[in-house]
Amino acid sequence: MSNKKEKAAMTKATEKPALLPKLRFPEFLKTDGWRGEELEKLVTTVSPPVKLQTSSYLLQGKFPIIDQSQDTICGWTNDESTLITEPLPLIVFGDHTCTLKFVEKPFAQGADGIKILKSNPIISAAYLFQSLNHSPLVMEDYKRHFSILKKRVIYFPDVKTGEQQKIADCLGSIDELITLESQKLDALKRHKKGLMQQLFPAEGETVPRLRFPEFQSAENWIISGLGLLASFVNEKIAIAQISIENYIRTENILQDYGGVTRASNLPEAGSVTQFRPNDILFSNIRPYLKKVWYADRKGGVSNDVIVIRAKQGVEAKFLSFLIKNDTFISYVMTGAKGVKMPRGDIESMKKYLTPLPPRVEQQKIADCLTSLDDCITAQNQKISTLKTHKKGLMQQLFPTMGEV
Repeated sequence: MSNKKEKAAMTKATEKPALLPKLRFPEFLKTDGWRGEELEKLVTTVSPPVKLQTSSYLLQGKFPIIDQSQDTICGWTNDESTLITEPLPLIVFGDHTCTLKFVEKPFAQGADGIKILKSNPIISAAYLFQSLNHSPLVMEDYKRHFSILKKRVIYFPDVKTGEQQKIADCLGSIDELITLESQKLDALKRHKKGLMQQLFPAEGETVPRLRFPEFQSAENWIISGLGLLASFVNEKIAIAQISIENYIRTENILQDYGGVTRASNLPEAGSVTQFRPNDILFSNIRPYLKKVWYADRKGGVSNDVIVIRAKQGVEAKFLSFLIKNDTFISYVMTGAKGVKMPRGDIESMKKYLTPLPPRVEQQKIADCLTSLDDCITAQNQKISTLKTHKKGLMQQLFPTMGEV
């Protein structure tokens, strides 16, 4: 074999295989492999004409304001001079929160803390946005994260082949479905909130605006302090008697009355407050987060979770809806102590004026609202399934470092 042939054979043997994802659309199977570049080589950062302060946000207006919060739009402005002038679409990255937003309509930048990214011609903005969501950056305390993100290697096919757009369109269609189902979820939550406002008496009244026909002529509701209707439990249970599946900390109660997740760990020893099925667990750190759960099992809670148990004659499920209620949360916050980490005052909670109808009417209201909760849970599950499907698809549509 000549030196020339030997050199060619060695080069072929040592060069890396073409970088390809596990799943590829049929029309691109014979096209070249993908390449990788650090994000900072694929984008330019855009400076806004002005950064609007939160005090200037409007509830309604002509143009959306976008900041690093979880909300897609955080406010509105009518001032056209504040708009980003770069051609759309653009990607917004929350430098502190790590949120990613794909923006296709004119917008203004909110308070400081975001990076506005414009993609270079070799990569489409829609594809880049999906690629960044494939393995999102995780927030590490309240610090700036773009210095980490800009060094991330992004893998992509040649933009001229149309493969980038095909992937972006595929994943974007799932995003549209998720948005549609999320809107249905929001509509269900609004319906429930409006129904609760009618099923429970307004402040200072003893009869609700909406009452089931069979109770139209029934007696007025009794108004009592919460402490007369429920016990604030202090029973203890040894750590040895519970597991991680039935240990509830404030961290694993979901916001907005969203249920619970699995705890990350258990205390090593000692005892904690015990709860039983049908107890109401109220996270007392930052009550405005609305972390309230109606227990479906026996277990133990951390110190910052209050266990509330219905007394005889009170339907526990009915009581749970009185507590999983924005009116109650607002009341707790008025008596909360502390600024950065406010905590509700238990003695104040016991004085909360609670409306109570006859037992049979309590059950009827609880059944009605429970059926709505079941619809909300099913809708949440539908959204979760779509997100899981998209995540699995992304793992196959994008190469990972282990495949390089």
